[in-house]
Amino acid sequence: MPETPRLVNALTVDVEEYYHGVEFTQALGVDGIQRLPSRVVAQTERLLDVLDAHGARGTFFTLGLVAQRYPRLVREIAGRGHEVASHGWDHRLVWELGAAAFRADVRRAKHAVEQAAGVVVRGYRAPNYSIRPDTPWAFSILAEEGFVYDSSIYPVVHDRYGFPDAPRFAHRGPGGSDLDLWEVPVGTARFARTNLPIGGGFFRLFPLACTRAAVASVNRAERQPAVLYVHPWELDPDQPRPRMSWAQRFRHYTGLRTAERKLRALLAEFRFAAIETVFDQVRPARRAAARAS
Repeated sequence: MPETPRLVNALTVDVEEYYHGVEFTQALGVDGIQRLPSRVVAQTERLLDVLDAHGARGTFFTLGLVAQRYPRLVREIAGRGHEVASHGWDHRLVWELGAAAFRADVRRAKHAVEQAAGVVVRGYRAPNYSIRPDTPWAFSILAEEGFVYDSSIYPVVHDRYGFPDAPRFAHRGPGGSDLDLWEVPVGTARFARTNLPIGGGFFRLFPLACTRAAVASVNRAERQPAVLYVHPWELDPDQPRPRMSWAQRFRHYTGLRTAERKLRALLAEFRFAAIETVFDQVRPARRAAARAS
């Protein structure tokens, strides 16, 4: 029998500074993180080189603040064939902003990222997945502000975020709404009636064999693409290490020295592309001129 074609998975990247993590704000405060050096350009270029080496593409959810400060970096991301999307303005949590400030935040960020990249931004991911069941208004605002899809729902149980009962795969109308907005949830694998997370800190903390088996299970058993996510700073083990609690250090720094090796192994075994390439529902419509040619 012919071999079943390999599914193409979605690789997603949250483009932010290493100090935008919750642990840094908790340990140092806003004033403290402002004194730390920027490393996002070198970190992101390193990740771009890794993806180029494996012929992989992804969706880069980029902070508006990063786009404003480093527009050449955002143009480079787009120029290397990746999808550019929005990660909000400066990593403030959605539920802390409230509806009015959230609208201003996503509008400002969308404009900054579009100006830097020279492309229309169609996707959004909330900082720290901070769209929660008690912030349903966020989805309406995203649809009204011109977004085609959101990727903020993580169907897991977590102390900071999560929609544990949400659908695990791409669906229309996030949060049970009837909005003209698609949701592309962050990847999970199913084991013992539990959703196991794929990507991010879990990618660093879990052995490579676990992540490999999770992606393979989603692809082969469920015949669905997996949505993996990483941060550029996760490939930078030499980043500054200010004083933090043990728990904060564990969450942020564990696995940094092996993350690039793990990512390269996954890129060698599985196929990865951008969200707008993987999911037909959110793929941009071709222009009439392009179709004619």
